Amino acid sequence: MTALSDSIINSVNRLNNTFCYGKVSGVQGLFVEVSGRLSGLSVGDACSIINNRDERTPCEIVSFKNDKILAMPYSSMDGIGVNCSVELSSVAPVIYPHQSWLGRIVNAFGEAIDGKGPLIKGSRPYFIKSSPPPAQFRDRVKGKVDLGIKAVNAFLTICKGQRMGIFAGSGVGKSTLMSMMARQTDSDISVIGLIGERGREAKEFVEDVLGEEGMKKSVLVLATSDESPLLRRQAAYVAMAISEYFRDQNQDVLCMMDSITRFAMAQREISLSIGEPPASKGYTPSVFSELPRLLERAGPGSGVGTITGLFTVLVDGDDHNEPIADAVRSILDGHIVLDRAIAERNRYPAINILRSISRTMPDCDTPEEYALIAKARKYIAAYEDMAELIRLGAYKQGSNHEVDEAIFYYPKLEEFLAQSKYERFSLEECYALLAQILNTPYLPEM
Repeated sequence: MTALSDSIINSVNRLNNTFCYGKVSGVQGLFVEVSGRLSGLSVGDACSIINNRDERTPCEIVSFKNDKILAMPYSSMDGIGVNCSVELSSVAPVIYPHQSWLGRIVNAFGEAIDGKGPLIKGSRPYFIKSSPPPAQFRDRVKGKVDLGIKAVNAFLTICKGQRMGIFAGSGVGKSTLMSMMARQTDSDISVIGLIGERGREAKEFVEDVLGEEGMKKSVLVLATSDESPLLRRQAAYVAMAISEYFRDQNQDVLCMMDSITRFAMAQREISLSIGEPPASKGYTPSVFSELPRLLERAGPGSGVGTITGLFTVLVDGDDHNEPIADAVRSILDGHIVLDRAIAERNRYPAINILRSISRTMPDCDTPEEYALIAKARKYIAAYEDMAELIRLGAYKQGSNHEVDEAIFYYPKLEEFLAQSKYERFSLEECYALLAQILNTPYLPEM
Protein backbone atom coordinates (compact mmCIF):
# COMPACT_ATOMS: atom_id res chain seq x y z
CA MET A 1 0.00 0.00 0.00
CA THR A 2 2.93 2.31 0.73
CA ALA A 3 4.35 1.83 -2.76
CA LEU A 4 0.95 2.63 -4.32
CA SER A 5 0.49 5.81 -2.25
CA ASP A 6 4.07 6.91 -3.05
CA SER A 7 3.29 6.35 -6.73
CA ILE A 8 0.17 8.55 -6.54
CA ILE A 9 2.03 11.32 -4.68
CA ASN A 10 4.90 11.24 -7.20
CA SER A 11 2.43 11.42 -10.11
CA VAL A 12 0.66 14.44 -8.60
CA ASN A 13 3.95 16.23 -7.93
CA ARG A 14 4.98 15.76 -11.55
CA LEU A 15 1.87 17.44 -13.01
CA ASN A 16 2.58 20.52 -15.15
CA ASN A 17 1.63 23.90 -13.73
CA THR A 18 1.44 25.65 -17.11
CA PHE A 19 0.26 24.70 -20.58
CA CYS A 20 1.08 26.15 -24.00
CA TYR A 21 -1.19 25.70 -26.98
CA GLY A 22 -0.87 25.75 -30.75
CA LYS A 23 -3.17 25.09 -33.70
CA VAL A 24 -3.12 22.50 -36.47
CA SER A 25 -2.42 24.39 -39.69
CA GLY A 26 -2.10 21.45 -42.07
CA VAL A 27 -1.90 17.67 -42.43
CA GLN A 28 0.47 16.02 -44.90
CA GLY A 29 1.30 12.33 -45.12
CA LEU A 30 2.19 10.95 -41.68
CA PHE A 31 2.77 14.28 -39.96
CA VAL A 32 0.80 17.31 -38.78
CA GLU A 33 1.86 20.97 -39.18
CA VAL A 34 1.37 23.00 -36.02
CA SER A 35 1.61 26.78 -35.70
CA GLY A 36 2.21 28.35 -32.33
CA ARG A 37 4.98 28.86 -29.80
CA LEU A 38 8.34 27.60 -31.07
CA SER A 39 10.73 28.79 -28.36
CA GLY A 40 11.81 26.20 -25.81
CA LEU A 41 10.70 23.25 -27.92
CA SER A 42 12.99 20.68 -29.50
CA VAL A 43 12.86 17.52 -31.60
CA GLY A 44 11.62 14.61 -29.48
CA ASP A 45 9.35 16.67 -27.21
CA ALA A 46 5.80 15.46 -26.66
CA CYS A 47 2.54 17.16 -27.58
CA SER A 48 -1.14 16.25 -27.76
CA ILE A 49 -3.78 17.13 -30.35
CA ILE A 50 -7.38 17.53 -29.20
CA ASN A 51 -9.18 16.33 -32.32
CA ASN A 52 -12.68 17.14 -33.59
CA ARG A 53 -14.13 14.34 -31.45
CA ASP A 54 -12.63 15.85 -28.26
CA GLU A 55 -10.20 12.93 -28.11
CA ARG A 56 -6.55 13.43 -27.19
CA THR A 57 -4.02 12.13 -29.74
CA PRO A 58 -0.42 11.94 -28.42
CA CYS A 59 2.29 13.12 -30.83
CA GLU A 60 6.02 13.67 -30.99
CA ILE A 61 7.78 16.68 -32.50
CA VAL A 62 9.93 15.29 -35.32
CA SER A 63 11.02 18.42 -37.20
CA PHE A 64 10.65 22.18 -37.69
CA LYS A 65 9.84 23.84 -41.00
CA ASN A 66 10.07 27.63 -41.23
CA ASP A 67 7.62 28.86 -38.56
CA LYS A 68 5.80 25.52 -38.23
CA ILE A 69 6.23 22.51 -35.98
CA LEU A 70 6.02 19.08 -37.65
CA ALA A 71 4.50 16.53 -35.29
CA MET A 72 3.83 12.84 -35.90
CA PRO A 73 0.91 11.13 -34.09
CA TYR A 74 1.50 7.89 -32.20
CA SER A 75 -1.91 6.60 -33.26
CA SER A 76 -4.51 7.12 -35.99
CA MET A 77 -4.96 10.60 -37.48
CA ASP A 78 -8.73 10.19 -37.69
CA GLY A 79 -10.53 13.30 -36.44
CA ILE A 80 -7.52 15.62 -36.80
CA GLY A 81 -8.28 18.72 -38.85
CA VAL A 82 -7.24 22.33 -39.34
CA ASN A 83 -7.52 24.54 -36.22
CA CYS A 84 -7.57 21.61 -33.80
CA SER A 85 -5.93 22.63 -30.52
CA VAL A 86 -2.45 21.31 -29.76
CA GLU A 87 -1.10 21.12 -26.23
CA LEU A 88 2.66 21.66 -26.33
CA SER A 89 5.17 20.49 -23.72
CA SER A 90 8.90 21.10 -23.49
CA VAL A 91 9.40 18.05 -21.23
CA ALA A 92 11.29 15.16 -22.82
CA PRO A 93 9.48 11.79 -22.64
CA VAL A 94 10.38 9.83 -19.51
CA ILE A 95 9.21 6.71 -17.70
CA TYR A 96 9.30 5.87 -14.00
CA PRO A 97 10.22 2.17 -13.69
CA HIS A 98 9.67 0.27 -10.45
CA GLN A 99 10.65 -3.17 -9.14
CA SER A 100 6.97 -4.19 -9.28
CA TRP A 101 7.07 -4.04 -13.08
CA LEU A 102 8.49 -7.57 -13.09
CA GLY A 103 5.96 -9.98 -14.55
CA ARG A 104 4.16 -7.22 -16.46
CA ILE A 105 3.60 -6.39 -20.15
CA VAL A 106 3.91 -2.72 -21.10
CA ASN A 107 3.52 -0.68 -24.26
CA ALA A 108 5.81 1.94 -25.82
CA PHE A 109 4.65 4.56 -23.28
CA GLY A 110 5.55 2.37 -20.30
CA GLU A 111 1.86 1.69 -19.59
CA ALA A 112 0.42 -1.68 -18.57
CA ILE A 113 -1.42 -3.57 -21.32
CA ASP A 114 -1.83 -6.95 -19.58
CA GLY A 115 -5.12 -6.21 -17.80
CA LYS A 116 -3.54 -6.49 -14.33
CA GLY A 117 -4.17 -2.88 -13.34
CA PRO A 118 -1.97 0.24 -13.49
CA LEU A 119 1.75 0.14 -12.83
CA ILE A 120 3.34 1.55 -9.71
CA LYS A 121 5.66 4.40 -10.69
CA GLY A 122 9.12 4.84 -9.23
CA SER A 123 10.53 8.10 -7.91
CA ARG A 124 13.36 8.52 -10.42
CA PRO A 125 12.70 9.47 -14.07
CA TYR A 126 14.46 7.56 -16.84
CA PHE A 127 14.67 9.35 -20.16
CA ILE A 128 13.41 7.21 -23.02
CA LYS A 129 16.20 8.54 -25.26
CA SER A 130 19.09 8.73 -22.84
CA SER A 131 22.76 8.74 -23.76
CA PRO A 132 25.04 5.75 -23.18
CA PRO A 133 27.29 5.91 -20.09
CA PRO A 134 30.67 7.58 -20.73
CA ALA A 135 33.10 5.00 -22.08
CA GLN A 136 35.89 5.92 -19.66
CA PHE A 137 33.68 5.23 -16.61
CA ARG A 138 32.33 1.89 -17.76
CA ASP A 139 33.48 -1.36 -16.21
CA ARG A 140 34.88 -4.18 -18.35
CA VAL A 141 32.79 -7.19 -19.36
CA LYS A 142 33.46 -10.14 -17.10
CA GLY A 143 31.82 -13.34 -16.00
CA LYS A 144 29.96 -15.75 -18.26
CA VAL A 145 26.22 -15.71 -18.91
CA ASP A 146 24.66 -19.17 -18.93
CA LEU A 147 22.01 -19.23 -21.68
CA GLY A 148 21.35 -22.98 -21.53
CA ILE A 149 22.17 -23.59 -25.21
CA LYS A 150 25.09 -25.92 -25.99
CA ALA A 151 26.24 -24.23 -29.20
CA VAL A 152 26.22 -20.76 -27.62
CA ASN A 153 27.58 -21.68 -24.18
CA ALA A 154 30.53 -23.60 -25.63
CA PHE A 155 31.43 -22.07 -29.00
CA LEU A 156 30.09 -18.50 -28.58
CA THR A 157 30.37 -17.85 -24.86
CA ILE A 158 28.72 -14.56 -23.88
CA CYS A 159 29.95 -12.41 -20.99
CA LYS A 160 27.95 -10.12 -18.72
CA GLY A 161 27.65 -6.74 -20.42
CA GLN A 162 28.37 -8.09 -23.91
CA ARG A 163 26.18 -7.17 -26.90
CA MET A 164 25.45 -9.97 -29.36
CA GLY A 165 23.50 -10.06 -32.61
CA ILE A 166 21.45 -12.99 -33.93
CA PHE A 167 21.48 -12.75 -37.74
CA ALA A 168 19.10 -14.79 -39.88
CA GLY A 169 16.71 -14.72 -42.78
CA SER A 170 12.99 -15.20 -42.26
CA GLY A 171 11.88 -18.58 -40.94
CA VAL A 172 15.32 -19.84 -39.91
CA GLY A 173 14.64 -19.84 -36.17
CA LYS A 174 15.96 -16.62 -34.63
CA SER A 175 12.80 -15.96 -32.59
CA THR A 176 12.83 -19.55 -31.31
CA LEU A 177 16.50 -19.24 -30.36
CA MET A 178 15.80 -16.00 -28.51
CA SER A 179 12.87 -17.60 -26.70
CA MET A 180 15.12 -20.44 -25.53
CA MET A 181 17.59 -17.89 -24.15
CA ALA A 182 14.81 -15.93 -22.42
CA ARG A 183 13.51 -19.02 -20.64
CA GLN A 184 16.85 -20.62 -19.72
CA THR A 185 19.10 -17.69 -18.80
CA ASP A 186 20.62 -17.40 -15.33
CA SER A 187 20.52 -13.56 -15.44
CA ASP A 188 18.74 -11.76 -12.60
CA ILE A 189 16.27 -9.92 -14.86
CA SER A 190 15.07 -10.32 -18.45
CA VAL A 191 13.73 -7.32 -20.38
CA ILE A 192 12.24 -8.43 -23.69
CA GLY A 193 11.31 -6.00 -26.45
CA LEU A 194 9.06 -7.37 -29.20
CA ILE A 195 9.41 -4.65 -31.84
CA GLY A 196 7.02 -4.81 -34.79
CA GLU A 197 6.14 -8.45 -34.10
CA ARG A 198 2.97 -10.34 -35.00
CA GLY A 199 0.20 -9.65 -32.51
CA ARG A 200 -0.59 -13.33 -31.94
CA GLU A 201 2.99 -14.03 -30.80
CA ALA A 202 2.75 -11.96 -27.61
CA LYS A 203 0.46 -14.36 -25.74
CA GLU A 204 2.34 -17.38 -27.09
CA PHE A 205 5.62 -15.88 -25.88
CA VAL A 206 4.26 -15.29 -22.37
CA GLU A 207 2.43 -18.61 -21.92
CA ASP A 208 4.49 -21.09 -23.97
CA VAL A 209 7.99 -19.62 -23.92
CA LEU A 210 8.47 -17.82 -20.61
CA GLY A 211 5.86 -19.60 -18.55
CA GLU A 212 4.87 -18.54 -15.05
CA GLU A 213 8.36 -18.88 -13.57
CA GLY A 214 10.13 -17.08 -16.43
CA MET A 215 7.62 -14.23 -16.41
CA LYS A 216 8.24 -13.55 -12.71
CA LYS A 217 11.68 -12.13 -13.49
CA SER A 218 10.82 -10.54 -16.85
CA VAL A 219 9.36 -7.33 -18.25
CA LEU A 220 7.86 -7.55 -21.74
CA VAL A 221 7.69 -4.41 -23.92
CA LEU A 222 5.34 -4.88 -26.87
CA ALA A 223 4.74 -2.91 -30.08
CA THR A 224 3.01 -4.94 -32.79
CA SER A 225 3.51 -4.54 -36.53
CA ASP A 226 0.20 -2.68 -37.02
CA GLU A 227 1.21 0.17 -34.69
CA SER A 228 2.71 3.44 -35.91
CA PRO A 229 6.45 3.70 -36.68
CA LEU A 230 6.84 6.08 -33.73
CA LEU A 231 5.49 3.46 -31.32
CA ARG A 232 7.64 0.70 -32.82
CA ARG A 233 10.74 2.85 -32.50
CA GLN A 234 9.87 4.05 -29.01
CA ALA A 235 9.28 0.49 -27.75
CA ALA A 236 12.98 -0.21 -28.31
CA TYR A 237 13.96 2.92 -26.36
CA VAL A 238 11.57 2.01 -23.51
CA ALA A 239 12.96 -1.54 -23.29
CA MET A 240 16.45 -0.08 -22.95
CA ALA A 241 15.33 2.48 -20.34
CA ILE A 242 13.75 -0.28 -18.22
CA SER A 243 16.98 -2.29 -18.54
CA GLU A 244 18.96 0.74 -17.34
CA TYR A 245 16.72 1.01 -14.26
CA PHE A 246 17.37 -2.59 -13.21
CA ARG A 247 21.08 -2.23 -14.03
CA ASP A 248 21.20 0.74 -11.65
CA GLN A 249 19.72 -1.56 -8.98
CA ASN A 250 23.01 -3.53 -9.29
CA GLN A 251 21.36 -6.42 -11.13
CA ASP A 252 22.53 -8.35 -14.19
CA VAL A 253 19.98 -7.72 -16.94
CA LEU A 254 19.50 -9.69 -20.15
CA CYS A 255 17.94 -7.27 -22.65
CA MET A 256 16.56 -8.98 -25.76
CA MET A 257 15.06 -7.25 -28.78
CA ASP A 258 13.30 -8.87 -31.69
CA SER A 259 14.09 -7.24 -33.98
CA ILE A 260 16.55 -4.39 -34.57
CA THR A 261 15.71 -4.51 -38.28
CA ARG A 262 12.12 -3.46 -37.56
CA PHE A 263 13.43 -0.65 -35.36
CA ALA A 264 15.51 0.53 -38.34
CA MET A 265 12.50 0.23 -40.66
CA ALA A 266 10.42 2.36 -38.28
CA GLN A 267 13.13 5.02 -38.20
CA ARG A 268 13.27 4.93 -42.01
CA GLU A 269 9.50 5.52 -42.26
CA ILE A 270 9.75 8.50 -39.92
CA SER A 271 12.75 10.01 -41.73
CA LEU A 272 11.30 9.61 -45.21
CA SER A 273 7.99 11.17 -44.14
CA ILE A 274 9.74 14.42 -43.12
CA GLY A 275 11.73 14.60 -46.35
CA GLU A 276 15.12 13.10 -45.39
CA PRO A 277 16.76 11.67 -48.54
CA PRO A 278 17.48 7.92 -48.65
CA ALA A 279 21.13 6.85 -48.61
CA SER A 280 21.56 3.07 -48.86
CA LYS A 281 18.78 0.73 -50.10
CA GLY A 282 16.18 3.27 -49.01
CA TYR A 283 17.58 3.70 -45.49
CA THR A 284 18.19 7.30 -44.48
CA PRO A 285 21.37 8.57 -42.77
CA SER A 286 19.50 9.03 -39.47
CA VAL A 287 18.91 5.26 -39.31
CA PHE A 288 22.65 4.64 -39.14
CA SER A 289 23.11 7.33 -36.48
CA GLU A 290 20.25 6.01 -34.30
CA LEU A 291 21.49 2.41 -34.30
CA PRO A 292 24.65 3.05 -32.23
CA ARG A 293 22.74 5.44 -29.93
CA LEU A 294 20.40 2.57 -29.05
CA LEU A 295 22.85 -0.34 -29.02
CA GLU A 296 25.58 1.44 -27.06
CA ARG A 297 23.20 1.84 -24.11
CA ALA A 298 23.61 -1.87 -23.43
CA GLY A 299 26.77 -3.04 -21.69
CA PRO A 300 28.37 -2.79 -18.26
CA GLY A 301 27.60 0.26 -16.17
CA SER A 302 29.82 2.19 -13.83
CA GLY A 303 28.65 0.08 -10.88
CA VAL A 304 27.99 -3.60 -10.28
CA GLY A 305 25.01 -4.00 -12.63
CA THR A 306 25.24 -4.94 -16.31
CA ILE A 307 23.04 -5.06 -19.40
CA THR A 308 23.79 -8.01 -21.67
CA GLY A 309 22.20 -7.27 -25.05
CA LEU A 310 20.86 -9.85 -27.51
CA PHE A 311 19.47 -8.30 -30.69
CA THR A 312 17.96 -10.19 -33.61
CA VAL A 313 18.61 -8.93 -37.13
CA LEU A 314 16.38 -10.00 -40.03
CA VAL A 315 18.74 -10.11 -43.02
CA ASP A 316 17.08 -9.17 -46.29
CA GLY A 317 17.10 -12.03 -48.80
CA ASP A 318 19.66 -13.97 -46.69
CA ASP A 319 22.22 -11.29 -47.62
CA HIS A 320 24.33 -10.88 -44.48
CA ASN A 321 26.06 -7.85 -46.02
CA GLU A 322 22.90 -5.78 -46.49
CA PRO A 323 23.11 -2.28 -44.91
CA ILE A 324 21.42 -2.88 -41.54
CA ALA A 325 23.15 -6.21 -40.90
CA ASP A 326 26.50 -4.69 -41.82
CA ALA A 327 25.98 -1.63 -39.59
CA VAL A 328 24.77 -3.63 -36.58
CA ARG A 329 27.58 -6.19 -36.90
CA SER A 330 30.16 -3.40 -36.77
CA ILE A 331 28.68 -2.04 -33.51
CA LEU A 332 28.12 -5.25 -31.54
CA ASP A 333 30.60 -7.49 -29.73
CA GLY A 334 29.88 -10.57 -31.79
CA HIS A 335 27.31 -12.25 -33.98
CA ILE A 336 25.43 -15.55 -34.13
CA VAL A 337 24.65 -16.51 -37.73
CA LEU A 338 21.73 -18.83 -38.44
CA ASP A 339 22.13 -20.66 -41.74
CA ARG A 340 19.15 -21.67 -43.89
CA ALA A 341 21.11 -24.63 -45.33
CA ILE A 342 21.61 -26.02 -41.81
CA ALA A 343 17.92 -25.50 -41.00
CA GLU A 344 17.02 -27.40 -44.17
CA ARG A 345 19.04 -30.34 -42.80
CA ASN A 346 16.70 -30.17 -39.78
CA ARG A 347 19.45 -29.32 -37.30
CA TYR A 348 18.21 -26.74 -34.82
CA PRO A 349 19.30 -24.27 -33.63
CA ALA A 350 20.72 -23.71 -37.11
CA ILE A 351 23.86 -21.91 -35.90
CA ASN A 352 26.74 -21.75 -38.35
CA ILE A 353 29.66 -22.06 -35.93
CA LEU A 354 32.32 -21.08 -38.47
CA ARG A 355 30.57 -17.82 -39.45
CA SER A 356 29.70 -16.85 -35.88
CA ILE A 357 32.01 -15.21 -33.36
CA SER A 358 32.05 -13.88 -29.81
CA ARG A 359 34.68 -11.15 -29.54
CA THR A 360 35.01 -11.44 -25.75
CA MET A 361 35.24 -15.23 -25.69
CA PRO A 362 39.02 -15.80 -25.74
CA ASP A 363 39.44 -13.70 -22.58
CA CYS A 364 36.65 -15.36 -20.59
CA ASP A 365 37.65 -19.00 -21.22
CA THR A 366 40.27 -20.91 -19.29
CA PRO A 367 43.22 -22.22 -21.38
CA GLU A 368 41.77 -25.75 -21.19
CA GLU A 369 38.31 -24.60 -22.34
CA TYR A 370 39.76 -22.52 -25.17
CA ALA A 371 41.92 -25.43 -26.38
CA LEU A 372 38.85 -27.70 -26.35
CA ILE A 373 36.78 -25.26 -28.42
CA ALA A 374 39.66 -24.58 -30.85
CA LYS A 375 40.07 -28.33 -31.46
CA ALA A 376 36.35 -28.78 -32.16
CA ARG A 377 36.27 -25.78 -34.52
CA LYS A 378 39.29 -27.20 -36.36
CA TYR A 379 37.46 -30.47 -37.04
CA ILE A 380 34.29 -28.67 -38.18
CA ALA A 381 36.32 -26.43 -40.53
CA ALA A 382 38.30 -29.37 -41.95
CA TYR A 383 35.10 -31.29 -42.68
CA GLU A 384 33.30 -28.30 -44.23
CA ASP A 385 36.28 -27.64 -46.55
CA MET A 386 36.01 -31.17 -47.95
CA ALA A 387 32.25 -31.61 -47.56
CA GLU A 388 31.43 -31.76 -51.27
CA LEU A 389 34.10 -34.36 -52.01
CA ILE A 390 33.06 -36.43 -48.99
CA ARG A 391 29.37 -36.41 -49.97
CA LEU A 392 30.22 -37.34 -53.57
CA GLY A 393 32.46 -40.19 -52.39
CA ALA A 394 35.45 -38.63 -54.13
CA TYR A 395 37.55 -38.39 -50.97
CA LYS A 396 39.76 -41.42 -50.33
CA GLN A 397 40.30 -42.30 -46.70
CA GLY A 398 43.92 -41.97 -45.65
CA SER A 399 44.67 -39.07 -47.99
CA ASN A 400 44.75 -36.59 -45.12
CA HIS A 401 44.93 -37.58 -41.45
CA GLU A 402 43.26 -34.37 -40.23
CA VAL A 403 40.32 -34.84 -42.61
CA ASP A 404 40.02 -38.48 -41.52
CA GLU A 405 39.74 -37.31 -37.92
CA ALA A 406 37.21 -34.65 -38.94
CA ILE A 407 35.03 -37.28 -40.68
CA PHE A 408 35.11 -39.35 -37.48
CA TYR A 409 34.23 -36.52 -35.09
CA TYR A 410 31.89 -34.44 -37.30
CA PRO A 411 28.66 -36.49 -36.80
CA LYS A 412 29.22 -36.41 -33.02
CA LEU A 413 29.79 -32.63 -33.10
CA GLU A 414 26.65 -32.14 -35.20
CA GLU A 415 24.71 -34.10 -32.62
CA PHE A 416 26.21 -31.90 -29.90
CA LEU A 417 25.13 -28.72 -31.70
CA ALA A 418 21.52 -29.93 -32.10
CA GLN A 419 19.14 -29.19 -29.24
CA SER A 420 15.41 -29.26 -28.59
CA LYS A 421 13.86 -25.95 -27.56
CA TYR A 422 12.78 -27.55 -24.26
CA GLU A 423 16.26 -28.82 -23.30
CA ARG A 424 18.71 -26.91 -21.11
CA PHE A 425 22.44 -27.48 -20.62
CA SER A 426 24.59 -25.61 -18.13
CA LEU A 427 28.03 -24.26 -18.98
CA GLU A 428 29.71 -27.10 -17.08
CA GLU A 429 27.60 -29.73 -18.87
CA CYS A 430 28.45 -28.22 -22.27
CA TYR A 431 32.21 -28.42 -21.71
CA ALA A 432 31.93 -31.91 -20.22
CA LEU A 433 29.91 -33.24 -23.19
CA LEU A 434 32.30 -31.69 -25.69
CA ALA A 435 35.35 -33.09 -23.86
CA GLN A 436 33.71 -36.52 -23.84
CA ILE A 437 33.31 -36.38 -27.64
CA LEU A 438 36.83 -35.17 -28.38
CA ASN A 439 38.46 -37.55 -25.89
CA THR A 440 37.06 -40.52 -27.78
CA PRO A 441 40.15 -41.86 -29.56
CA TYR A 442 40.13 -41.99 -33.35
CA LEU A 443 41.22 -45.39 -34.64
CA PRO A 444 41.90 -45.41 -38.38
CA GLU A 445 40.55 -48.37 -40.31
CA MET A 446 43.22 -50.74 -41.53
